[in-house]
Amino acid sequence: MDEMELLKRSGGPVTRSRISRDLAALGLGTGDVVMFHTRMSAIGYVAGGSPTIIGALQDVVGTPGTLMVTCGWNDAPPYDFVTWPEEWQDAVRAEHPAYDPAISEADHNNGRLPEALRRWPGAVRSRHPDVSFAALGAAAADLMADHPWDDPHGPGSPLARLTALRGRVLLLGAPLDTMTLLHHAEALAEAPGKRFVDYEQPILVRGERVWRRFHDIDSEDGAFDYAAVVPAGMDPFEAIARDMLAAGIGRTGNVGAAESHLFEAAEVVDFAIAWMETRLSR
Repeated sequence: MDEMELLKRSGGPVTRSRISRDLAALGLGTGDVVMFHTRMSAIGYVAGGSPTIIGALQDVVGTPGTLMVTCGWNDAPPYDFVTWPEEWQDAVRAEHPAYDPAISEADHNNGRLPEALRRWPGAVRSRHPDVSFAALGAAAADLMADHPWDDPHGPGSPLARLTALRGRVLLLGAPLDTMTLLHHAEALAEAPGKRFVDYEQPILVRGERVWRRFHDIDSEDGAFDYAAVVPAGMDPFEAIARDMLAAGIGRTGNVGAAESHLFEAAEVVDFAIAWMETRLSR
């Protein structure tokens, strides 16, 4: 979509001050700890791109506040490389660079904002290669510290700490199915048929590249089989988020041209756990 189409959609340039006003009207405020997901094209023509959005968020949450994004690792070795011919596996093991929180790019599938924020001066990124997060602000170091190697969506994770800090989740023009916090609910939910994965990735240990094995819920194909409880063709996270909104959880408003949603993290987790345990146990 070209600039003129974006300008028409948003009724002119979406500036930093305009985004700040819209975020404040949505309910974001000073001191908030907020994890955000963004689809920039939905907002319209954002004058200045990613730095404008990060700057507007900083304006609203202020010095006491904190911004958080999900990063992942764009160039991680694929989970299934262990099924490749032995010669190919050996080449990967011998030379694939280790995950480095300072330079490893965020997953491009998460959009431009995670990479922009993790490179921002003062940002802190968590140590987990596959499930890394980044944060900027007063609580950044506390959120990112000692990210568990195994069960990285569960207790002690940045998602758990976001919830404990009474944090919030902002979908800034992003689809409902992008809400990463729901993986935390999956990790905690006590429902039958939970699916797990084990995989290997290289990390730095005291400056040396070391291959490590990790254990986690299956966050790629789904921690549960939702087929019987979700309409055909709908992502399970979208279904859960729609039910949350219908139950009065979350606030909705426009930021630029984008319909956006603001949720309390604790409410999301409590609702999603109950939803999963009730529906998946039938």
